[in-house]
Amino acid sequence: MKPAGELYACLYAKEFPAQAVLRLRPELREQPVVAIEGEPPLQTVCSFNAKARYLGIVRGMTRVELDTFSSLIVLPRSRMEEDSTHAVMLECAGAFSPRIEDRSDGCAFLCVIDIAGTEKLLGPPEVLARELLRRVQVLGVNASVAISRNFYAALSYVRGSSSRIAFIAPGNEGPALAPLPLKVLDISSEHAETFGLWGIRTLGAVAALPEEELISRIGQEGRRLRQLGRGELPHHFVPYEAKFELEERMELDTPVEELERLLFAVNVMLEQFIFRVTARVLALASVTISLSLEGKAVHTRTVRPALPTNDRPLWLKLLQLDLEAHPPQAAIVAVTLNAEPGSTSKVQLGLFSPQLPEQMRLDVTLARIRALVGDECVGSPVLRDTNQPDGFRVEPFKVPSAHSSSPATISSSAAMRQLRPPERAAITLRDRQPASFVFRDCRYQVEHAYGPWLAEGDWWNRQTWALEQWDLIGRSRDGAMLCCCLVRDLKEQSWQVVTLYD
Repeated sequence: MKPAGELYACLYAKEFPAQAVLRLRPELREQPVVAIEGEPPLQTVCSFNAKARYLGIVRGMTRVELDTFSSLIVLPRSRMEEDSTHAVMLECAGAFSPRIEDRSDGCAFLCVIDIAGTEKLLGPPEVLARELLRRVQVLGVNASVAISRNFYAALSYVRGSSSRIAFIAPGNEGPALAPLPLKVLDISSEHAETFGLWGIRTLGAVAALPEEELISRIGQEGRRLRQLGRGELPHHFVPYEAKFELEERMELDTPVEELERLLFAVNVMLEQFIFRVTARVLALASVTISLSLEGKAVHTRTVRPALPTNDRPLWLKLLQLDLEAHPPQAAIVAVTLNAEPGSTSKVQLGLFSPQLPEQMRLDVTLARIRALVGDECVGSPVLRDTNQPDGFRVEPFKVPSAHSSSPATISSSAAMRQLRPPERAAITLRDRQPASFVFRDCRYQVEHAYGPWLAEGDWWNRQTWALEQWDLIGRSRDGAMLCCCLVRDLKEQSWQVVTLYD
């Protein structure tokens, strides 16, 4: 007898290799498709969809036999896409319970979810099963679910039944499993041959065998198989520790050189990302695209907008602009997309804070500017820990948080125009002070001179610096006044105008 507190939901997706290659190719799902494996010309069918099954496709067909079907689409099996789809399916199942046991094999995805005690949170088992299948279908996979209080009863029933949702009532495990064939059990070929000689084809026939006589003929394995047929075999649950990783991988059917064809596949991968992070009340903070090129080279780019967002057209446009500015140098054979999740919190500005631009327009504008002037020239300036002129660095632009926003203050200080690069000037000194200077082909007589201020640093490096700064007020012959800041490089003995004051 099983404890009343146990309840399991078994999620099963058959023909997994074919479903994995079709998940990111939605335009092919309504056509007959087969997945083949092996080295040419000895390739054989390993998986196919329902449309191909209706045409008479069976596992093991050769490529020559497939060429007789005119409407059939043949795709190579992709282990990379299977691993990615397998991780996504486990992540989807983990949204319903933290206790998951993975029982997948090479041809089918199979996991058992411990849903005991989730009724108050997720509703009755039937409601949970429908919601689970809905989320799996959004991921691009067709599956079925069986629910039972016995672990192996749910696992065996979902393998042998054609129902998308099945609920085995407590105490009805044996009758429910009775018509299922023996192939739903993990049975050795030797025992399968023995049962075939005895005329036993179903689980009900195995369950009806006398236990002692069965053990005396095939050993303790007979007792286990009989308990499986009756839905009574106990199980020690081994949970799977899933990690939340946003990664999608796709091997292209043919090498791609046009950016538009690449973005079509990237669009489907972004759609999968957004669905997964939305289920966790998160957003995409950054996306990294890795392009595997012909010749085994890899082209990697990372896009990070000002704020985390789930706006798919925005992400697609940012990736397009970045790849146009940094195109790959060869044809693309595979695409890998990685994303970093972020918070979906909104930024609330103060009453006197300046209005920020619309997020999509801001990020697209910044991307276009980066394409013109370079990545290192776009961002927010941050001062370095030094007194050296122009001692700053450029960091990626970030929208300020609500805590950092402050009311605008009115200052009466003069406006300062920094000259980049500084312009040379000819200086006439009198008593070691500037008396006149020539700037932009115009001579100015110094009326007021403030300084000098001496600054030096980085004595521990080869590129040391030592400067003498003067603030001057000069007037030309026609009466025009100029307020500027001159700097004298004490190492090179040169004068430069670095700042103009309004």
